[in-house]
This record gives sequence, structure tokens and C-alpha cells, in this order.
Amino acid sequence: MDKAVEKAGANPGEEPEDEVEKSRAPLIEHLIELRGRLLRSFVALLIAFVLCFAVAGHIYNILIFPYKWAAGSDRALTLIYTAPQEFFITQIKVAIFGAFFVSFPIIAVQIYKFVAPGLYTNERGAFVPYLVATPLLFILGALVVYFGLMPLAMRFFLSLEQAPGEGVAAIELLPKVNEYLSLIMALIMAFGIVFQLPVVLTLLARIGIITSDFLKKQRRYAIVLAFVAAAILTPPDIISQFGLALPTLLLYEASILSVRFVERKRAERQAEADEAA
Repeated sequence: MDKAVEKAGANPGEEPEDEVEKSRAPLIEHLIELRGRLLRSFVALLIAFVLCFAVAGHIYNILIFPYKWAAGSDRALTLIYTAPQEFFITQIKVAIFGAFFVSFPIIAVQIYKFVAPGLYTNERGAFVPYLVATPLLFILGALVVYFGLMPLAMRFFLSLEQAPGEGVAAIELLPKVNEYLSLIMALIMAFGIVFQLPVVLTLLARIGIITSDFLKKQRRYAIVLAFVAAAILTPPDIISQFGLALPTLLLYEASILSVRFVERKRAERQAEADEAA
């Protein structure tokens, strides 16, 4: 007897379930959950923005420290703004920038809670280290900018000043508040993104897309791409570009070691599985 007839006979008067209708309920549930996760993340970001805006002036003063270190304690720093609303808009940018840092742990937890139910137990355990490593590496990149690259770059820019003299005009650096913020924010974002390279390449290795041998063979292309990316992501000065390209190459080498570690662990698990079989 045909299976469809059997199903109809088992439940007389009942129509066969539509597969689209069957899948619609789980989809709606996922969308409702996604909306809730996004709403919580937005609320956390909004609260963090309000708090950061209340202390935006203090945050901006902290961001100026690399400039102070480069100029020296004997120089009084002056930053200017040339439009009435410029510093206010700059404070809004500072608040948005700080809000992402403050609210990121909550946003990351919401991402994990949304993804985790679809993962196996061992996959969840493998996912957590990457979730932790991502903000840590971003912070590491930001610290490299704050304590290393930015003072070095500002020291170079200050060296271009010209003292007044007979027939010589005085040329002095008077940075605008929004331009200084744009410079340090661009560098922090660029370094924070580039410092995710080990996480991205290790994840690709875990799913079998790349290998350590492949990364070794592509090293020459990685060098070229590192300098191209540095030229795009950083301001057009050679210090910032080399300052980003060189750490990128070091991170690429660290990624090779990380991928090799993943391959070694996979080989050990495979050997244990073969022995058990």
C-alpha cells in the first residue's frame, strides 16, 4: 500500500502536513530570539553611550596622553576647533567609540547565547576560546597604538615644526580636536582588526580550509598584502604604515604556529580514534 494512503488512513479526515508550515514555526522562533538578542545588545550599547558621553571630556584627555609623551612635559599642548559644533560632535564620536568597548562583553555574550544552542558540546568548548581571544587581541592592538605607535608618530610630526628666524616663518603643530581623534581612532581600529588575524586563520584551519603548509607557501603574498592593507587602513605616513605592516607579519607567523598546533591536535584525535576502532 502506498505510504501516503497509509498516513491518510491512519488519520482519516486529516490533511498531510505542509513542510513549509512545519519549518515556519522554528524560523519564527529563531527570528524572535534574534530580535531579543539584538534589542539587549542595543540597550547595552545605548546605556554605555550615555555613560561615556557624560565623561567624554575625560576620555578625550586620556587619548591625548600619547601626544603629551611625544611633546614632552615642558611643552603646553594646544588643540583647536574651528567650528562651534566641532568639539561637541567630537565628544559624541568619543562616546560612541567608548560605548563599543564598554558594551562589547555583553554583545559577545548575546552572540554566543544565540549561536550556542546550534552547536554540539565539544563545539561550544572550541568556540569559547575564540570568543575570549577576539576582544583580548583587539585590546592588545589598541595598546600597541596607544603606547607605541601613536607617540612615535606624533614625535615625527612634531619634528617637522619650524622655528622662526630671519626670513623664516614659524611653523607650529596645532592639531584640531576632531582630526587628532580621527587619527588615533583609525589606528586603533586598524590594529584591532589586524590583530584578529590569528583567530581568523585558526578558525579556517579548524574547518579544513587552510593548512600551515599553505600559509608557508603564501608568505611572499602575505608580505605584499600586509603593506597594501597598511597603506589603506592607516593615515598616509610611512611610520603608521610600517607600524601596522610589521606587526601584521609577526601575527601571520604566529598564525602559522597556531594552525600547526590545531593540526597536531587533530592528528592526535584521529590516532586515538583509529586505535579505538
